[in-house]
Amino acid sequence: MSASEELQDLIEATLRADAAVGAIVGNRVYDTAPPVERRTFPDITFGPSDYVPENLECLTAGEETFQLDCWTHDHGRLRSCRVLVKAVKAALHDAELVLATNALIRMQVEFVRVFRDPDGITGHGVVQVTTAVEEV
Repeated sequence: MSASEELQDLIEATLRADAAVGAIVGNRVYDTAPPVERRTFPDITFGPSDYVPENLECLTAGEETFQLDCWTHDHGRLRSCRVLVKAVKAALHDAELVLATNALIRMQVEFVRVFRDPDGITGHGVVQVTTAVEEV
């Protein structure tokens, strides 16, 4: 399993196991959200990610950034989305987590943004999580 896959699995498992996040979204943390007609809000989806390799002679390492999208439907109000992104940040920022195969050096939330989507009713929170990993 690649470090990217392992990191995504770890982030997803961490969010699903966190009491504060679970109180808001339950088990609704998705790689891809269900179709709109079957979707229940609030939820969290994985957005884009990027990877920057560290070119070191003695090891293979890199920095990977994941975007987590937090979604709420609260008649256009953003308060519930702010509560969700705060819970996600608390669960992941500086979390001392362990990967099964690769070595997680650090995990930090480096950016949080909350805004109203163009439909006027969907709260959209973006949480950017940056990790440093040594690949085995």
